[in-house]
Amino acid sequence: MKGIKLIFNFYINTSIHVALAVYAFLRITELYFDLPYNQNLYYFVFFGTITGYNFVKYAGVAKLHHRSLTKGLKNIQIFSFFSFLALCYYAFKISLETLFFTIPFCLLTVLYAVPFLSGFEKNLRQISYLKIIVVALVWAGFTVLIPVLDAGKGIEFNTVLMLLQRFLIVVVLILPFDIRDVKYDAISLQTIPKKIGVEKTKKIGLILLVFSLVLEYLMPFSNWVKTPFMLFFFIAILLLMRAKINQSKYFSSFWVEALPIVWWLLLLGFDNFSH
Repeated sequence: MKGIKLIFNFYINTSIHVALAVYAFLRITELYFDLPYNQNLYYFVFFGTITGYNFVKYAGVAKLHHRSLTKGLKNIQIFSFFSFLALCYYAFKISLETLFFTIPFCLLTVLYAVPFLSGFEKNLRQISYLKIIVVALVWAGFTVLIPVLDAGKGIEFNTVLMLLQRFLIVVVLILPFDIRDVKYDAISLQTIPKKIGVEKTKKIGLILLVFSLVLEYLMPFSNWVKTPFMLFFFIAILLLMRAKINQSKYFSSFWVEALPIVWWLLLLGFDNFSH
């Protein structure tokens, strides 16, 4: 039992779970737009997510404790290093044009973690409300815009609608994390729950989900994709409403983060059934 818990914690702490969520979003875009499967691009984004998230999460910690790193943190650093090597390998396997399109989102990820403002003491993560916008923008860009452009499709109205919908959904998925972190975040970091309270934050999340539902029905995709989205929509509402400051350890980091994976699996099931 202890071994299973160690493996599970490693799975969460090394950002494999969040990378799978991003991968699931890529596959959802593929199914919606009927894009060709692109293993190199998907693995590039998957390992890029692990590298990026672990850099953001552990760079400061490692700098502070580099002489006395715990075994767990050392293992995460080693895993992150090999993920970075895999990222570099797949970067060479995708087109230069696609790599060029990823530059703005990669830059946002770096500036999210690296201090460059106010005498190089602040990063994008520490600016009120900007944190959630940057993360949602990067996720939407990598999981909608990049695969569509890589497949040689132009930016059409449907792409813009899905980009907006993905942005809204990711904002909603971040809210339970921000609710959880109210007691940990610095006073200067004015997240939505800190500024307006937990209940109003949930109402905003609900409004954004309703907007994403409207966008779903504005996009002229096959009817079979609507039912999986509705199931995802109701599960997302359920988890958002259950979010609280003193939540269980894995509520956000596993269950909320698993929502894109659940949506993708539902789509796969309905896709097989419809064919």
